[in-house]
Amino acid sequence: MGAVVRRTVAVVAAIVLYLEAVGIVVINGIMATFVNGQSMSVDGLDPDVMAAGTWVMGGVFGFFLAVCGTLFLVAALRDRGPGRWSRVLLVSCAVVHGVLGALTVGLVGWHAFAFLMVVLGLIVLALLQYGGTEPEGSGGGAAPGGTGPSVSMDKGPVVGDGPATA
Repeated sequence: MGAVVRRTVAVVAAIVLYLEAVGIVVINGIMATFVNGQSMSVDGLDPDVMAAGTWVMGGVFGFFLAVCGTLFLVAALRDRGPGRWSRVLLVSCAVVHGVLGALTVGLVGWHAFAFLMVVLGLIVLALLQYGGTEPEGSGGGAAPGGTGPSVSMDKGPVVGDGPATA
């Protein structure tokens, strides 16, 4: 049952991040079109440069979200947690959602805040679901120092060949 929940959470997080990536690119495209069409400038900056920067920002952030969605999809397909650098990228995605959520309350409203907090919750839940299932050689396994007991988030402490006793 645990593997089904883990995979489902990861797939849902991946789908939401993909949809958010498309939404970010579309919103930035609309903003770039308005900036270009009305020849807006801030402090004398060239409107064409501002429009191009908005497109680039939307593309880069959309790509970042799509990569994070792909990492969750790969984790769901393999039913293994992401590696060290993938986990760093996914944690940074969660931090970005937290910061953006805090900023959107005043700028956009509570609906945008609620959406960003739901996405943040999905990211954190998916990361926690794969807490002890790192691939071999990525920091999991035996305790530092050799052949000591190994701790897994799913099964508790493993000592010797039999089940752990109190």
